[in-house]
Amino acid sequence: MDVRIINYVQSHFHNRVTDLIFPLLSRIGNAGAVWLTAALLLGYNRQTRSFAFMLFFSLALSHLISQILKPIIGRPRPFVQSPGTRLLIHTPGGYSCPSGHSSSSFAAATVIWLFDNQFGIAALTLALLIAFSRVFLFVHYPSDTLFGSLLGVLCASIVIYLYKL
Repeated sequence: MDVRIINYVQSHFHNRVTDLIFPLLSRIGNAGAVWLTAALLLGYNRQTRSFAFMLFFSLALSHLISQILKPIIGRPRPFVQSPGTRLLIHTPGGYSCPSGHSSSSFAAATVIWLFDNQFGIAALTLALLIAFSRVFLFVHYPSDTLFGSLLGVLCASIVIYLYKL
């Protein structure tokens, strides 16, 4: 199923516009940059500082767990399975599962959604687009992004639960 979905995306979603937009979306998700920026900005305001800490620790936990799981799962990236594929971004290293972009994006979006539903909808939309960009760019299988997304939600839920103790 994974291969059929990613092949469908590769054959039906590429055009001049998407080939420009999705690498940019993926880039802002690199190392959770967009989400860390949000945490830093929120950290300056005393009223949102605790929220910023939850956001930061959710990102940190999702990153840590993703980095531990990748070599354990050891799934090669799609482009490794299809040599000669031209990528629209620099060739990423490491393993494919779980998607770190998806994990960090959904960890952050979950915290943001719980803090403010209106901004949360925007954050969840951005998280979905970042996760899809990784499939579009042929660097993750759909199940990698799904697993990463669920991991991110779980990490955010754990941090929020611990914060409320």
